[in-house]
Amino acid sequence: MIKNITFIILALFVMKVSYGQGKTRADRFFEKGDYRNAAKYYEESIAKERHKSDVERIAICYYNTFQYKKAARYLKLLVNGRFGEKDKGYDNIYNFKLYQVLSALGDYETGLDYFKRYKENMSEVLDKNDAIDIIETFKLKTPDYKVKKVRFNSEASDFGAVKVGDSVFFTSDRDNKQLFGKTYKWTHQPFLDIYAVKVDAKMDTVGAVNVLPKPINSKLHEGNFCFSKDGNTLYVSRSNFTNGKKEFNAQSNNNIHLYKTTRTGGKWGALEKLPFNVNGFSYQHPALSPDGKRLYFSSDMEGGFGSFDLYYVNINVDGTYGDPVNLGATINTPNREHFPFVSQQGHLFFASNGHLGLGMLDNFVSEWVGNAFSVPINLGVPVNSPYDDFNLNYYSETEGFFSSNRKRANDDIYSFTQNGEIFLREYINTFEVRDFETKAYVPNAQVSFFDRKDNVLYSNTLDSIAVFNMNLLAGNYQLKAKAENYFPGSLQVVVVEEQDQKHVLYLKKVPPPPPVEVDPVEAIIVKKKIDKKLEKEDPKRFEMLTDVEGPPIVEKEGKLFFELEPIYFDFDMWSIRADSKKVLDALAAKLERYPNIHLKISAHTDSRGTVRYNQILSERRAEATRNYLALEGYVNARRMKFQGYGELQPIVPCPMLDCTDEEHQLNRRSEFEIIAY
Repeated sequence: MIKNITFIILALFVMKVSYGQGKTRADRFFEKGDYRNAAKYYEESIAKERHKSDVERIAICYYNTFQYKKAARYLKLLVNGRFGEKDKGYDNIYNFKLYQVLSALGDYETGLDYFKRYKENMSEVLDKNDAIDIIETFKLKTPDYKVKKVRFNSEASDFGAVKVGDSVFFTSDRDNKQLFGKTYKWTHQPFLDIYAVKVDAKMDTVGAVNVLPKPINSKLHEGNFCFSKDGNTLYVSRSNFTNGKKEFNAQSNNNIHLYKTTRTGGKWGALEKLPFNVNGFSYQHPALSPDGKRLYFSSDMEGGFGSFDLYYVNINVDGTYGDPVNLGATINTPNREHFPFVSQQGHLFFASNGHLGLGMLDNFVSEWVGNAFSVPINLGVPVNSPYDDFNLNYYSETEGFFSSNRKRANDDIYSFTQNGEIFLREYINTFEVRDFETKAYVPNAQVSFFDRKDNVLYSNTLDSIAVFNMNLLAGNYQLKAKAENYFPGSLQVVVVEEQDQKHVLYLKKVPPPPPVEVDPVEAIIVKKKIDKKLEKEDPKRFEMLTDVEGPPIVEKEGKLFFELEPIYFDFDMWSIRADSKKVLDALAAKLERYPNIHLKISAHTDSRGTVRYNQILSERRAEATRNYLALEGYVNARRMKFQGYGELQPIVPCPMLDCTDEEHQLNRRSEFEIIAY
């Protein structure tokens, strides 16, 4: 996505780096914005001698061209001082970039370490655990949207779709066959223009995609735009022109400014630069309020909170404009806020990389409440991904477009249908405690209800009708209950975005005592040959070995293991079988009672297939087992390690594959070692 808005913010990334030597060929490409060629020559320079300035610039080159693995490599070299100069200092922005690329690559936990460092260098505080909780909450939330890639995308970058009547207008750098057409050095693609295509009710194209004529499009960039409600006024971001000539700032950069044109008699008039544009800064991504009285936009003008902020200007009755007003610290961050859109309800949708997200730019929404915008909410998947997701807008109450480069380096347009409630709402939930066998209410049940951070939200002793109600936000909770003559029980509760949900916790009765009283702990001590000294020497180990509830814990060669029924997998598969889910559910329940236990999950395959294939298969099986316990059993993933051993440790050796299906089945297994408690 970045390349499609960076014609707007190119100056941000051309860092002023002091060189002890003259400009190299790589430097000249870099300063022209040709990052692909610059990276090639910086690689050659770094292979000979690793200068800090070269490391900085090659990291920017790969960052700006979406090669995040390579960008992460050089950013790590930079922040760890792996360059020749004695001065190991570096600009704090590189901590932020490393956080972004690591998150985009899926390692957001490590990325948050650098985001924390970035914040601390600005005298701000970030609680990593809280940040992880926030990210995991919107990663795992029930999706509120269904999305689909539209058919009028091209192999080039397409983004910024807006529907007006039966036509969709959008921005693209596709080849429009202009004679002697120039290309943009950053992308090596044509400059951005605005296109239009007619569509039917299914968003299929009707006829050809056409580039809009002059005066709307020019030889340089035309970017994001918006129409007035009647479709006869167009606000557009474009390269800064004055009297038909490009205008440059003090750094010799051509900024982006906002222009306006009106349509009269079916023809668009000349583009008029809006009066609040100031040379030296960029103004972009226009969006009108539903009543047409405010124009929102993104700008890096002086006095903001950081890189690019969201602003608005009032549009007066006489057509003049007020002064730009910053939307404030609730919306804006020290990083980038772009692509505003205001819904018919007055809610603000925008893209940001400064609020916690999944990686690069994410789509957010801020609810209009009490004449102010609320704290932004990350819209989650599927409208967000680890890559750039942006430019979300609605053309009806529940339908609209957004853009993303999640599938490749170039941007694509996606349509969406909203099918959930995007704002936090409380939902009615009913809880019951019943007998496992008879399904009757359990009288006098003592219940406790917890949120995902183990805060007690409700505690009470119920009467003969074991029912209580609560209004709850969507999320994960836990209900615990106990009663006389019943085993204590717990229920993991998932509250979804709908009304009238019911959750039932079934308690099992304690069976009558056996005819001969036998102390179960003493029986286990005898059976397992446990030295009673262990109770004083290692009371937790003694407790686990003598625990009679749930899967037993046994000792083998000095190590502790959960003794479970085998977790089997079908041949060539790594999905958890139905017969094994009950086994893992029981394990999850026991792990809940021992929150300090850390596991190592070992997965093994049979000997069919190559050694390499079996190794990969076993790793996937181990990961699938860990994921089931984390997502379905609500066991904290940080308590579990996993490792695949392939075919290297069979229970039944199978030379020349001379094993029965049953013997192969025995070899396809998982083991659960307790590595810390």
